[in-house]
Amino acid sequence: MITRRAALGLFAATPVAYALTSPAAMAAEPEVFQNPTAINGYDPVAYFNDGKPVEGSGANVVEWNSANWHFATPQNAAKFLENPEAFAPVFGGYCAYAASKGYLAPTVPEAWTIHEDKLYLNYNLQAQKLWREDVPGNIVKGLANWPGILG
Repeated sequence: MITRRAALGLFAATPVAYALTSPAAMAAEPEVFQNPTAINGYDPVAYFNDGKPVEGSGANVVEWNSANWHFATPQNAAKFLENPEAFAPVFGGYCAYAASKGYLAPTVPEAWTIHEDKLYLNYNLQAQKLWREDVPGNIVKGLANWPGILG
């Protein structure tokens, strides 16, 4: 029988377990995206242009940095291709809050922040809330942790 405390401990350890088993955790390149379809198929340019997550289309796909990026419009795809680094999320599309704590976690489209013209994604809305408590400090911590997180 699993106690409530044991169950909560397992839930809290999930991102750490994911980090230890993730193929990206073994990668040497600092710009690694969590799967072949970057940021869950959402349009990174839309976060900047529309101020919200917008699902991309299979008709507007660009390959960049070993991932397929989906866009809502051909115009967004073209804008991305002009300067991918300006639109790609920091920390390879992994949770920015998790990176600040030293591990990898996947993200959801609804938990995002643009800070100083950079896109940051989070594991969920609670992680986003914690991230936003000290965005500049969390960025510094995440950037310091990032190379080590990847192995």
